Amino acid sequence: MPDISLIQQKTSLQVSDGTKMDAYVARPDDQNAHPGILVFQEAFGVNSHIRNVADRLAREGYATIAPELFHRTAPGFEGNYNDFNSVLPHINALKPEGIAADVKAAFQWLQDQKFVKTGDISCVGYCMGGRVAFAANALLPLRKAVSYYGGGIAPALLDRAPALHCPMLFFWGELDRHIPPDQRAAVIGALKANNKTYVNVEFSDADHGFFCDERKSYQPRAARESWALMLEFLKGS
Repeated sequence: MPDISLIQQKTSLQVSDGTKMDAYVARPDDQNAHPGILVFQEAFGVNSHIRNVADRLAREGYATIAPELFHRTAPGFEGNYNDFNSVLPHINALKPEGIAADVKAAFQWLQDQKFVKTGDISCVGYCMGGRVAFAANALLPLRKAVSYYGGGIAPALLDRAPALHCPMLFFWGELDRHIPPDQRAAVIGALKANNKTYVNVEFSDADHGFFCDERKSYQPRAARESWALMLEFLKGS
């Protein structure tokens, strides 16, 4: 990983529905303008794992922001990976209109910063955030979008496929019982039907959450290879 100095901080964003949303920001500590990336959380919040992803991308030369999507019910929430029931109330409280307002606010914040290249903003999301990444691609003029094991895209969001703005990279684990093969196929089928550009990657020996080194399902090889593929995808034309 590149050894560069970072600026790491929290910021507060005003959302169009009148709420305020905190977000974690990481970027190279220099005077240059960098590509921007929205980093969308798992169901367990903007925790150490998501902050680490933002930091790693910042060390690769990106200006990152990870918005707290549970800000309406639990500002600052960081869940326990061994207690999924504790996150359910916050997941259930998320509404499409709220998510849309949140991703637009985070996108606009990046657009407004002098250290972000105008028109060069992408996104990546994990688990719940993988679904948000798909939704954001349909809402925002992004350059690239990446979804790691995004549950619930099929069938709920398939009607948004015609509105996707940019190429998408999907990562799935074939051992993932939360997102069965028919759902994964439906997502890719929707992109094919609408002539959208995509890359689809399935790791045969990986489970849900394989990228997160704080989960029991962490799969180091799949995590390492997916990271390299993502960086190449983001840099490509």
